[in-house]
Amino acid sequence: MLRLLILMLSLAAPAKAEEIVLGLSRDQVAITATFEGSEILLFGAIKREAPIPDKSELGVIVTVAGPDLPVTVRRKDRRLGIWVNSDEVEVDSAPSFYAVATNAPIGDVLRDVEDLRYRITIPRAIRSVGAGVNDSPAFTQALIRIRAGEELYQVLEGKVDLEDETLFRTAITLPANLTEGEYEARIFLTRNGRVIDEYLTTIPVQKVGLERWLYNLAHENAFLYGLMSLAIAIAAGWGASAAFTMLRR
Repeated sequence: MLRLLILMLSLAAPAKAEEIVLGLSRDQVAITATFEGSEILLFGAIKREAPIPDKSELGVIVTVAGPDLPVTVRRKDRRLGIWVNSDEVEVDSAPSFYAVATNAPIGDVLRDVEDLRYRITIPRAIRSVGAGVNDSPAFTQALIRIRAGEELYQVLEGKVDLEDETLFRTAITLPANLTEGEYEARIFLTRNGRVIDEYLTTIPVQKVGLERWLYNLAHENAFLYGLMSLAIAIAAGWGASAAFTMLRR
C-alpha cells in the first residue's frame, strides 16, 4: 500500500517545465610531467515540456569547483623596519579551484537569495564561520584576489554561449597548478534570477604515470622516498662536478 501511494504521488507531481541535458568534452583530467593546464568544454541543451516563456530571460550559470580545503590567511604589517605576521584568519573551507561562467552579468541572472541558498558565486563558495578577526571579510577578499591572480578563481561573465534559449556551451580553462581530486561541475538554469533547474556531475583530476608513482611513494614509504631523493642529489652533484672537471681540462 505504501509503495502504491509513493508511485501515485510521483506520477501526480508536475514535471519540470525546463530541464538541463549536459555533455562534457572529457570525463577526466590526467596530470603528467608535461601538464601545462587543460580546457573542459561543457555543452548541453534545455529540454522543455511547454513553449518558451515570453516575459522572462533565461539565465545559464556554470560552475566548476575543486576540492574544498581549509586555508590560513595571514596579514603582514611592518614593525620596527621588518615585515611580520600580525593577524590571521582560519578559513574553514575554500575550493582549491573555482570558476563561474554565465551568459549575462551575474547580477542579471541570479538573485542574492538564490546565491545564498546554492552558494554559486566565489565569496559564497568560501566558508569562514569561525573567523575571529573583526575584518575577516577582508581576509576572504585577499584570498580571492591571490587565487584569481593564479587563475585558480575565475569569473567568466558572458562566456556561456546561449542559442535560441535552447543550446548552450562554455569552456573552462584549468591552470597547471591544480589540486588533485574530484572536481564538481554544476549547471543552473534561472528565470528572473530564480533557479529553476540544477545539474551536477564530477570530473576526476588525477596524477598518472611517474607522477602517481612518486606521489604514492612519498606518502606510503617516506623513508625509501628520502633515500632515493638523497641518491639522486648525490648523483646529480657528482655528475656536475665531473662535467666541470672535464671542461677545465
